[in-house]
Parts: sequence; C-alpha cells; structure tokens
Amino acid sequence: MSFIIGALKVIFLLGFLIFIHEGGHFLIAKACKIFVKEFSIGFGPKLYSWNGKETKYSIRLIPLGGYVSMLGEEERSEEEGSFSQASIGRRIAIVLAGPIVNIIFGLVVYFILMSISNVNLTTIIKDFVPEYSNIVSKELQKGDKIIELNGKKIKTKTDLDREIAKSSGNDILIKVKRGENILEKTVKPNVIETKSLGIYFSGSSSIPKIRYIEDGTSAKLTGLQIGDIITKINNTEIKEYTEIFDAINSSNENKIKLEVKRNIETLNFEIEPNINKTYVLGIYLEIAENNFINNNYYAFWNTLYFAQDLVNNIKGIFMGGISIDQMTGPIGITEMVVETNGIYDFVYLMCMISLSLGITNLLPIPALDGGRLLLLIIEGFRRKPLNEKIELQIQMIGFTLLILLSIFISYKDLIRIL
Repeated sequence: MSFIIGALKVIFLLGFLIFIHEGGHFLIAKACKIFVKEFSIGFGPKLYSWNGKETKYSIRLIPLGGYVSMLGEEERSEEEGSFSQASIGRRIAIVLAGPIVNIIFGLVVYFILMSISNVNLTTIIKDFVPEYSNIVSKELQKGDKIIELNGKKIKTKTDLDREIAKSSGNDILIKVKRGENILEKTVKPNVIETKSLGIYFSGSSSIPKIRYIEDGTSAKLTGLQIGDIITKINNTEIKEYTEIFDAINSSNENKIKLEVKRNIETLNFEIEPNINKTYVLGIYLEIAENNFINNNYYAFWNTLYFAQDLVNNIKGIFMGGISIDQMTGPIGITEMVVETNGIYDFVYLMCMISLSLGITNLLPIPALDGGRLLLLIIEGFRRKPLNEKIELQIQMIGFTLLILLSIFISYKDLIRIL
C-alpha cells in the first residue's frame, strides 16, 4: 500500500507541474494565434488521447515531461498560424511562458505556506541569552526595537542574522527605537564555535547515511564516500543522524573516530573536524502577534529573501559555488516525494520542484526553453533566423548533453539511495 501511495504522489506532483508548465506554453501560443497540433503530458506510448476543436490532447506513459507541438516549431513552415512565422516577441513570450508559470506558482505557494505559519519573530528584544548577556545587555535593553544594523534597514530576523554574519565578529553599529527615542549603540557579537565534518544527511529516514560531502573538507580528503552509513563515533553507537552533531561537539579529542558501513565492509576513519564560527548577539526576540497583517507582512519578506537565495544558487551553478553532487535528478526527486509526511510537506516540496523546474528551463542550454530563448535573441540581433540545419544540430547536441547529465545525476542519486 505504501508503494502505491508513493507512486500516486510522484505521478500527481510531476503530472501537475508538467501540466501547468506546458499549459503556459499552450495558452500563450493560443493567445498569439499559433496552431497547436498536440498538447501532451508525459512521453512514450499514449495512455489516452482526445481531439479538441483544433488540438489533440494526450496523456502518455512516462510522466517525466511533456510537450506542446506547434505548427512550424520543429520544421519551419510558411503557413499562417505557424510558430516560425510569428514575430520574435511572440515566440519569446511562448517560450518564456512555461518556466514563468512554474516560478510564479512556486513563489505564490511558498508565500501561502509562509503566511499560514503561526510563529514569526519581530526585531524587538524580549530577553538576553544568559551566557552572552554580559556583552550586549550593557548597551541594549529589553523592549528595544532594532531598526538598523551597520546602516542596513532591519525588517525581519533574517535581515538581522545576515548582517550579524557579515560582521565576522567585528563591532556592529546598531540603531534601536527605545520608546520615542532613536538611539545608536555599538556592540561586539558573541562567537560560537562548533565542530563539523562537512557531511550532510537528508530525507525523512533517520538512518545516518551520508548524502553529501563538502569539497576540501577533511571528510572528503580522508576518504569518506556518499552512501557510507555512520555506525559509531568515538566508539559510541549511532542509530540516528540527529545524534551525530552532539557526538562530534561533545568530543574533546583533536580527531574524531568514525566507524562506517560501506556495502558489506566495516571501515574506520580518524578525521580532524572543521571549526565553524557563528556570530550572534545573544538575544531573544518577541514573537509577532498572529494576525492577517503580520502573517502576510512576514510572508512577503520571507518569500523575497527566498527568491534572492534562488538567484544566488543559480549564480553558484555558473561560478562554481554549487557542485554537481548537490544536484538532484528524477530518481532523487522521486525519493523525496515518496518520503514526504503530510500535506504541508508535500505542497512545500511541490513548490520547490516547481521553482527548480522553472529556473532550470531558463538556463541557456540547447533543448531547454532557455536555449530556445537564446537562439531567438540571436535571431533578433541578426534580423534573420539561423540556418535550419545548424539550429537542429545545436538542439541535438544540447539534448544529448542533457541526457548524459541526467544519467550521471541519476547515477549519483542511486549511490545516495542504495
């Protein structure tokens, strides 16, 4: 039964996201009076199809994609209503529609999920963390509202955390509202040092199986591998990955002893942990009143910060900040969907995948929407289309590279899962 439920979750999620993506292409194509031959959800053999007024609608066996087949899209046509005869602007709008629908859907759903969260923190100081209060409590008071930090407007706790992190432990100029007065205070953040091996775990399963290892860390250099299961730390048995953080940070030794299970082998490692520094003011913040205005206010800013992080992640792909080991393919996505617990988790993952689908499709890679967009922009500058054979070859090369990348990422996913 759990297998059937998992399969239904995967089919519904992927099918819905593909439907709205292709639906975006379809609706804009229709609005631009382009003749759409077929609107298909899925690839491979047909499961069901029916004919509309102009378009054939199909549901196919493999729910890992879909397509909108337009007249003059693959082979140029001189007929009225063909994609190739439409203006550059209209063709760009059609190509962009799919990814933009996925991105808008993801952000709207994220906003809704954030707005129904009942716990939002203000920037008003409620109390001081006892072990850190000797530094900040001399300058700040309970009830102070933090409005600026090093010249940066502070609207939410996220702003506060980001600016404190940027300080690297140096003095911070804080502007607070105390009653009717605006005061400026200088404080030095507290430094918290924690140990880390640079290994990460994920999924609803509590099994301490390594899913990702940071490049350049001692764990990577020592020989730990993705898929290793940690069974002991300093001779203490580990049953769940949540126990690992405490086990590492409670150790007074310079090196951590790890026992791991790799397939049928039991291996032992000694690893020198990395020291991570976190900077905090050592304050507790007041909880915002749970009402419509506050919930939507914090949901707006949380969604904006989330969108900014997405943009930074895209930059990381091209700048080398994100490695291929951090990417997830169809197999990894399937595992995450199956492991979701409850409607909230399922909808949250749906919005994450929708955003990933939209952003990925905007990348300037041939065979993706972003690649087609790039070719259209080039055509706009040249004021004439590329040679049809050259364009087809570019698309085929891009498609081949995309398939090879998908196979490689799927292989990595299998290693993480098995």
